[in-house]
Amino acid sequence: MTVTNTTTPSAAEALALRYGPNAIPAAGPWNEHIALLLNHRSVRGYKPDALPAGTLETLVAAAQSAATSSNLQTWSVIAVTDPEKKAALAKLSNNQKHIEQCPLFLIWVADIARNQRMAVQESVTLEVNPYQETFLVAALDAALAAQNAVIAAESIGLDTVYIGALRNNPLEVAKVVNLVSGTFGVFGMCVGYGTEAAAGEVKPRLPQSVVLHHETYAVPNDEAQARSAYDALMSEFSARNEMAADTWTKRVINRMGKLSALSGRDKLVAALNGLGFDLK
Repeated sequence: MTVTNTTTPSAAEALALRYGPNAIPAAGPWNEHIALLLNHRSVRGYKPDALPAGTLETLVAAAQSAATSSNLQTWSVIAVTDPEKKAALAKLSNNQKHIEQCPLFLIWVADIARNQRMAVQESVTLEVNPYQETFLVAALDAALAAQNAVIAAESIGLDTVYIGALRNNPLEVAKVVNLVSGTFGVFGMCVGYGTEAAAGEVKPRLPQSVVLHHETYAVPNDEAQARSAYDALMSEFSARNEMAADTWTKRVINRMGKLSALSGRDKLVAALNGLGFDLK
């Protein structure tokens, strides 16, 4: 759940939840916006309650206020509320039932098609379109926009969760929502009011000592020890939240150790080319 009361958690309280009691970084400037960010958690269970009128438009306005490379605005978003479409998308995303439960499912799209249509109308050629940099810009634009929407949603008491499994079957997803050549569903997002059972708690992150570098990239001398401490923290978190008892190290190995864990995403370049990106 999100911070919806009028009391802003102190920096010490919020940082302790995010990093655990033994890895709290120095507290700096603090306000309710930063507290909201640190309180973020993914919610995977939703009430059927409808969203207030204008919610979608507000979230999109927040999304469009994110940074976009050279103001190219190479992203789009598809709002899905139809139960049959949500069911189809859930099936294509490892049967994640919260996609069906949430009142609003958003598909964030890397979109070079709009600018390509403009080029046709203007009788010009966009020579950079087939290059990987252009796709990367579009995917980054979509991610920046989506994160703005997440923050906006949480600020008004809504819950969210990203659905990366949408990339498991990109060609099939494209058929469900009629994506055109030059568009790709980067990820989905559930939006709604989370159930109490799905609220969970703030998930700890790696200590700043292993992710924050100064001036140059430098592998910390205590990286292994820090990881071991974080493993213990995550194991306790999993036990408290009735998740499979596991360490962060094991999760990473399970997710990245076998190609099968990509669930078909190892064929992503071929899928992108099939969707009209023709990457070079």
